[in-house]
Amino acid sequence: MNRCVEQMRQDALYCFKAGIEAADPYLAVKRHLLTDGNQFGLVLADASQYFGTWPKIHVIAFGKAACAMAKSAKECIPEPLLGCCVAVANDENVIALEGVDVLVAAHPLPDDRGFKAAKMCAGIAESAKKDELVLVLISGGGSALLPYPVESVTLQDKIATTDLLLASGATINQMNCVRKHLSQLKGGGLAKLAYPADVHALILSDVLGDDVSAIASGPTVADETTYADAIAILEDKSLWDKIPISVRQHLEHGRNGKIPETPKPDDSVFANTSYTLVGSNSLSVHALIQTAQAQGYKTQLYSDHLCGEAKDEAEKLVLFAKKTIRSMSTPLAIIAGGETTVTLKGNGRGGRNQEMALAFAISAQQHGLTGNWVFLSGGTDGRDGPTDAAGGVVDSGTIQRMLAADINPGELLANNDSYPALKASHDLLITGATGTNVADLQLLLI
Repeated sequence: MNRCVEQMRQDALYCFKAGIEAADPYLAVKRHLLTDGNQFGLVLADASQYFGTWPKIHVIAFGKAACAMAKSAKECIPEPLLGCCVAVANDENVIALEGVDVLVAAHPLPDDRGFKAAKMCAGIAESAKKDELVLVLISGGGSALLPYPVESVTLQDKIATTDLLLASGATINQMNCVRKHLSQLKGGGLAKLAYPADVHALILSDVLGDDVSAIASGPTVADETTYADAIAILEDKSLWDKIPISVRQHLEHGRNGKIPETPKPDDSVFANTSYTLVGSNSLSVHALIQTAQAQGYKTQLYSDHLCGEAKDEAEKLVLFAKKTIRSMSTPLAIIAGGETTVTLKGNGRGGRNQEMALAFAISAQQHGLTGNWVFLSGGTDGRDGPTDAAGGVVDSGTIQRMLAADINPGELLANNDSYPALKASHDLLITGATGTNVADLQLLLI
């Protein structure tokens, strides 16, 4: 590896770290809570400040950033006002907190621990009294961490449905639509349980466009999707005949009006409900741009809504870069943020970011991307798929290193086996759990 590429790899890692730090959940919550003696207030979505007169404040935090968010909230809420305080996070992001019930659950597939945690959170919401506040702290991964299926669907049947959706290449919005209609908490269900107490959510967004009804499947906001929409998604993904019978029956009963729809915008349960967006992928992309500029790169935003099949998007980016370098006169950073998908066709190991990195290296060679370049694709939560890697960092020598290690990169890509390919070329991006989650970041340095 030449010295120029080595330095560029360090630059890419430094930029990625800056993107993660911009979504620091502890500071994000701290910026939006107010304390003045024994008073407690909120910074609302329009940046206005509101000091409430709540006699009791209950905290329910869930998602990959739950522990950091709960810690911040507990430090801000005056002790006499603090009621129940619970945080639900995945194994990698659990931190013991004094005065907080910290619970562990599985991600990306739900488990029994999450089911027990969901019942506890539901109980806190239901017990909240009128004029009390339920402060809900939401971050990425919340959908899987709090599985509370409707009574007619078992947890195992819901897990099976989630597993099929994950493998189908369904977008996060499509997955959430189905999950909302199988849950007692999602799609406004948590707000419904807490009514008539006040509910305010501080949301760290992992969803492109920051649609709050899609973040953690929108537990505190109205749901405009329907049972019919959920059925259409499953049919479109050719999953309708594969999902458990209990799921099919429940969705059909909903479509036929035999059971109530999820709460809609005009429902009275939202009369005392509000939210503030405290962090997002777009803020992290902005941090990436600023950091790259400070390192002497001219920057170009490629996309702040990158989606689609990971390997297809990788090839598109290679072709874009090849066209762009014709007019280059200074080092260039091409930046993107979003969340691609992978349709599983093999049985290998990896995740969408690793697949995109491997596909980029292959496409760069196939299309003759010249010069020194480094491409990074990483998940801001530090975990890409069921692996210990956050993604991959490939460069102009990656394919050569794979071939020298007797790796056939094309075969491994076809088998969705990006992890061993990148491991062989020393191109895995390993950060450990970051404690936050605002989707993915991509950076191409040339």
